[in-house]
Amino acid sequence: MPVFSFLESYDFSGKTIIPFCSHEGSGLGSGVSDIEKLCPDSVILEGLAIRGSKVSESKNDITEWIDSLGI
Repeated sequence: MPVFSFLESYDFSGKTIIPFCSHEGSGLGSGVSDIEKLCPDSVILEGLAIRGSKVSESKNDITEWIDSLGI
């Protein structure tokens, strides 16, 4: 809910949103589709979800993800 409140409070029209999170099984869940509904005039790039128990060994995954975004 805090993320929803944040997204509803600001105008992200024309902005690029790159979702990411840590989790213990749900991945990004419905997060991307929720962001698309709340920010219909923004560009949403591919997100990344990292299992919380794997965070300490995720540096390469994060680096590859960032490189793949082309930003």
